[in-house]
Amino acid sequence: MLLTTLLAWMLAVLQAPPPVKQAVVETTAGTFIIDLAPEQAPATTAYFVKTAGDGGYTGTIFHKMIKYGIIQGGDPLTKDPARRAQYGTGGLSAVKDEPRAAKMTRGSVAAVTIPGKADSAGQQFFVAVVDQPGLDGKYTVFGHVSEGIEVVQKISETPVDDKGVATARVEVTRVTIRDKPAEPFVNDTAQDLASYRAVLDTSAGPIGIEFFPDKAPEHVRQFLRLAQAGVYNGMAFHRVAPGFVIQTGAMNTRSAPPTETQQKLVHNMAPEFNDTKHVKGIVSMARGDAPDSATTSFFICTGASTALDGQYTAFGRVVSGMEAVEAIEKSPREGETPTTRIELRSVRVEKKP
Repeated sequence: MLLTTLLAWMLAVLQAPPPVKQAVVETTAGTFIIDLAPEQAPATTAYFVKTAGDGGYTGTIFHKMIKYGIIQGGDPLTKDPARRAQYGTGGLSAVKDEPRAAKMTRGSVAAVTIPGKADSAGQQFFVAVVDQPGLDGKYTVFGHVSEGIEVVQKISETPVDDKGVATARVEVTRVTIRDKPAEPFVNDTAQDLASYRAVLDTSAGPIGIEFFPDKAPEHVRQFLRLAQAGVYNGMAFHRVAPGFVIQTGAMNTRSAPPTETQQKLVHNMAPEFNDTKHVKGIVSMARGDAPDSATTSFFICTGASTALDGQYTAFGRVVSGMEAVEAIEKSPREGETPTTRIELRSVRVEKKP
C-alpha cells in the first residue's frame, strides 16, 4: 500500500504542470506583472529572464509609446540620457526567430524586431495597452500583463516628441522573476478559513468580524479574497436603517475605480442560506431580487429580523467594535442614506489570536 501511494504521488508530481513564472516590473510610474509564456516562445522568454536576472533592465526607460496604444522599452542605451538619438537601436539581434502570435491583445508582451530581419529580437520589448489587430501574426509574444495594466496605460501617456520618443523618463527600477503566487484562500478548508478574522477600518472606528465557514464557506472565502485584494478599500456605508442594518461594500461607493485585477474578482455568488438567525451583530451578504445576485455588498444587523432568516447568506458576526456599529447607526441621514459620508477605509485580514 505504501509503495502504491508513493508511486501515485510521484506520478502526480511528474504530470503536474510547471509553475507559471512571472516578471514583476517595477517602474517609477508603478508596478506591473507579466505572466511569462515559455511554451510559446522559449528562446525569447529565456533571454528576457536572463537579462532581468543580470539586472539588464534596471535603469532603462520606456522610450517610445503611442498614447493608449503601446509602450516600448528595454533598450540598454536608454540608461544614458546623452544617447537619446540612438534610443531604440540597442540590445537587438540576440535571439533567433520564433513563431508569431496569432493575436496581439490587450496586455500582450512581445519582442521588438528590426523590420525585415527575422532574427533581430533581443532585450527590447513592447506591451499592447489595447487590442492591436493590425499587429496580429507579426510579432513573437512571450508574456501577458496579468496585473497592473493601468500602470502600462499610465506609461503610455508619457509625453513624446514628433518622432514618438519620450521626452520624460519613466525608468525601470527592477525586474524580478518569481513563481506565480497561489491565489489566496482558494484551496483553504473550512478549518483554515475559520482561523481568519477581518477588521473593518471605518471612520467611526474599527469593527472586528469572525466568520462562519461551516455555514457559508464560499461566502467567507470570497469575502477574504475581496478584502485581501483591496476591493473594499475606500468604500462607504451607503445605507443606514436603525434597528435593522447598516450596509456597505457597494462598488459604486468606491472613492477610486477598482483596478482590472480587483474587478476580475467580482462575480455573482450562489446562495448559501443557512440556519443562522439574523440578530444584532450578524454579518450577511446583500443581494438583489435573484438569490444568486450577491457580489460585494454586505450588511451588519443592528437588531433582530426574522424576515432575513434563510433569505440572505449570514457568514459572520461582529466580535469587537459594536460601539462603532452603533455610532454608524446613529449617523444623520435622509431616509436610509447618510448625509455625511461614512468611510470604510479598508478591510484588514489577519489570523485570529
